[in-house]
Amino acid sequence: MGLLGSLLLSMCGSWPVRSTERVEVKIDGVVLPLSVEELGAFVRSPTGDSSQLSRSELSTWMRLLAPESKEGLIRLLKAPVLSRRSLGRQLLSSWGAGPLLDALGELIRVEDGKRINRSLVLSTLEQLLERQETVSTLDVLEALPTQQLRLDLDALVGAANRWRLELQRHQALMQALAQQEARLQPLNWIERVASSDGPRESRLAVQHRSRPLRVERWVPESPREDRTWVLMMPGLGGDPNHFHWLASALMQAGWPVALLEHSGSDAAAVQALLEGRQSFDGAAALQQRKADLAAVLDAQRQGDLNIPGDEVVLMGHSLGALTALLASGAAVVPGMEQRCEQALAGLPLTNLSELLQCELAAGRALEGTAMLPLPRAVVGFNSLGGLIWPHQSSQALPLPLLLVGGTLDLITPPLDEQVALMAGLAQHPASRVVVVEGASHFSPIRVDGQGSATQGDDLFQLGEELVGVNPLSVQRVIAHEVIHFLESLNTEPHRQDAVHLMEASSKTRWHRLPRRRAQQLMDQ
Repeated sequence: MGLLGSLLLSMCGSWPVRSTERVEVKIDGVVLPLSVEELGAFVRSPTGDSSQLSRSELSTWMRLLAPESKEGLIRLLKAPVLSRRSLGRQLLSSWGAGPLLDALGELIRVEDGKRINRSLVLSTLEQLLERQETVSTLDVLEALPTQQLRLDLDALVGAANRWRLELQRHQALMQALAQQEARLQPLNWIERVASSDGPRESRLAVQHRSRPLRVERWVPESPREDRTWVLMMPGLGGDPNHFHWLASALMQAGWPVALLEHSGSDAAAVQALLEGRQSFDGAAALQQRKADLAAVLDAQRQGDLNIPGDEVVLMGHSLGALTALLASGAAVVPGMEQRCEQALAGLPLTNLSELLQCELAAGRALEGTAMLPLPRAVVGFNSLGGLIWPHQSSQALPLPLLLVGGTLDLITPPLDEQVALMAGLAQHPASRVVVVEGASHFSPIRVDGQGSATQGDDLFQLGEELVGVNPLSVQRVIAHEVIHFLESLNTEPHRQDAVHLMEASSKTRWHRLPRRRAQQLMDQ
């Protein structure tokens, strides 16, 4: 419930004229009819017991519970579920608000067993946040303007068990890979970005934007003979400077790089979202990104971008990776509406990207045609699309794919996203998926002041649980694997066996898996 509550956003509304008087809590098969006033006094008592309420109705009911159930109820009610800095502000101002609150309505009911009103919850939370820094479960129960609530904790336990099974599936992937002996791989990559070989900026006038599109150009003095160049797209909330470390490494290895800035879904847009200055429309953002991509490709072909090259490798993080896959001609598998209905019914907290995938499908943003000619290859970091392209029914792409994921990613978990996409979309023998142990959804993002720590001067002030372990080491691994993949495009034959590696200095482990191994993992 703490996790559910942290996803709740506040919008607008008037302060309730009356508050909850009684709440029914279903736990251990027993329905406890409780006074909210007594419940609040019990939870907030210094000793956390009902000694002061020995003659109350509450104490009678509490004696029916097992000690661990009573302790769990207290923790639930005290748990801070919302704060002024909660990322739930942006989530529930988006399309994903509806499915989440509908699922939450299965756990919380009002009089006569009716679903709790969505706008009622949102307006109540808004008013609570105006009064206090954090909001607990008990605060919400006390403030909701309804005389009686029913909180089904048994149903919550059932939902938690489903999430636990999903986590166990991902843990099984880690265990299967961890059993493999890894050979040491020294990564002596030293980042060198001097002022003389840093990026140059171009501004492209485009019809779909009121302001010119900003593109950073990283052009080596001696481009490679294969005449391949890289177009790189950040994810939602990402900026070009988050990926300077990778653009620099590719430029030093001889590949020209164009690094896009997608205003409207970049860091500035997310900051405005957090501050309540604007909302987010995922479908509109993807359509705009696809137009950005087409405009840059046209400008390069016409010589207006001043980046040498004949064939392009599309590269992107998260939403940027999805943009690349769509541009490469990956056709949406029919039945998306039914797959979304099934996925959203169970609150996809172990794969939050499913919310975005379903929003994009509902907004018809996944439709479109492939770019011509097709790209030389696609590289996706923390890519998503497991609902869009189910691995058992997708039409494979003829071009090489490199998909990179991390074992700590619960936004685009590797088993349901990168590994599944490799099993369903890959056909070319050079394709592979790389799974990095300890990496998360945000590991590829370099932020100012990150240094050797797990935090830096980034927008979200992310800790290790989101950034992952050893992010700089993970980034060295990613650069190594990207360069290894790009170099392999012009070599034959391609290896078809799995490779398990470990960096000698940081002990970071990663696994390079071909399509055949990805299919085996999906079938287990």
